[in-house]
Amino acid sequence: MVVGPGCANAALLVSPLPTIIHLKAAGRLATLVKLVGDEAAAERAGRDLVLARLVEVLLVEALRAAPEADAPPGLLRGLADARIAQALRRLHAEPSRPWTMAHLAREAAMSRSAFFDRFVRAVGTPPMEYLLAWRMALAKDLLRRRDCGLEAVAERVGYGSASTFSTAFSRHVGQPPGRYSRSTGASGPA
Repeated sequence: MVVGPGCANAALLVSPLPTIIHLKAAGRLATLVKLVGDEAAAERAGRDLVLARLVEVLLVEALRAAPEADAPPGLLRGLADARIAQALRRLHAEPSRPWTMAHLAREAAMSRSAFFDRFVRAVGTPPMEYLLAWRMALAKDLLRRRDCGLEAVAERVGYGSASTFSTAFSRHVGQPPGRYSRSTGASGPA
């Protein structure tokens, strides 16, 4: 999944990130900031591509350098917690799996209630709500690209039928998948 300006999935991945990250003595970051400045000032071929990659690396380095304990609830803090991160990695890797709270708690090697409480404190939303949001973000991306039909989209994001998926998508996004796909203006096979 690609995340960038105008991407339907940007909100899911970007909204949990902190607005400001205060860093001290970050030598690698200083080097990256200098590289970004140098590249921005130059009029060389491939400038936009190089700037985009440098900014991506700068963001990753800034997140690595940020103290995790100070991070607000969200994806960054969830990934900083080893047990919650294990469940998040599995959710992201296998969105079509029929996840239950018991399965997720088992992935984190915790009881269901302890997992639920810790997940909500770390990520800021209950596990099954997070899973729904993740599935819908993936579905929006697939619908926007239009490289597979509705039944295939439903299957890839964990729904047994296009009908069940359409109902969940409409409830979550506010419009049916077909209308969403047409409104994004993407081209390709429907």
